[in-house]
Amino acid sequence: MPFIHSYYYYITIALQAICVIHCMRKGNQVRWIWVIVFLPVVGALAYIFTEMTPGRGIQQVQSGIGMVFNPGGRIRRLEENLRFTDTFSNRVELADAYLAAGQTDKAVELYESSLTGTFIENEHVLIRLTTAYFEKKRYKDVIAVVRKIYKLPQFARSRSHLLYALALEHTGQFEMAEKEFRMMKARFSHFESRYHYAKFLQRAGRLEEAGILLNELVDESRHLSPQERRDSRVWVGKAKEELRLLPLQSKILTRTGARIL
Repeated sequence: MPFIHSYYYYITIALQAICVIHCMRKGNQVRWIWVIVFLPVVGALAYIFTEMTPGRGIQQVQSGIGMVFNPGGRIRRLEENLRFTDTFSNRVELADAYLAAGQTDKAVELYESSLTGTFIENEHVLIRLTTAYFEKKRYKDVIAVVRKIYKLPQFARSRSHLLYALALEHTGQFEMAEKEFRMMKARFSHFESRYHYAKFLQRAGRLEEAGILLNELVDESRHLSPQERRDSRVWVGKAKEELRLLPLQSKILTRTGARIL
C-alpha cells in the first residue's frame, strides 16, 4: 500500500537523522555516518544499540527522537513550568536544558540566579557552571567556581577537573595546569583528559613527551573491555590522528624554533 510505504520512508529518514545528529554531537567516528546513510535501517539500529543505548539506555534514544520530531518542545515546557512555579528545581532543570541545547547565556543566567540562600554552594549548579563558563571562554570564572568544589571527592575524576586544567592554561598558569593534568594521568582511564594533556605538551613544544602519552593511550585501548573501548573510542581515534601528524609538527618546530600554538 502506498501509505505504508510512505510511512516507512519517513520513519527511516527520522532514524537516520537521529543517529547522524547524535554521531556529530558526540564526535563519534565518521565511519558510522557512512554505515547509517548506506544501510538505512540496519545501520541506524546498529548505531542506536551500540553507541546510544549503553550507559544511558532507552532514555537517550527517546531524547534523540524528541529532538527530531519536537525541537525545543522540552525547553518550552520547562519555561512554562518556571513561569508557573519559580523554584530552584525548575530553574536548574531549565538551565540544564538550555546548556544541552547550546543556549549557554540563558543557562548561565539561570544558574547564577539559582545560587542563593541554602543553594549558594549547590554542587550540581557549580559543576554545570564550570562547563557553561568554559564554553563562553570565561576562564577566570571557571577557576573561581572550581575553588568551591575542588575538595569534593568526585571532582578529581570529573570533567570539571579537565576544564579547570585547561582554564589554568588559558590564563597563563602553565605550571599549575600541568600539575592538574598530571593528577588525571592514571592508566586505563581519563582518556579525554590525557589526550588534552598530550595537546598541552604539544602546545608547549614538548613533542616527544606528547608522543609517549599518545602512544600509551593507543596501546592501552587494546586491553579495554568492549564498553570501555566504546567510551574511549573518540579520544583513542584523536590520539592516533595526532600521532600521524607529530612528525610534521616536529619538522615545523625544528625549522622555526618556536612554541607550537
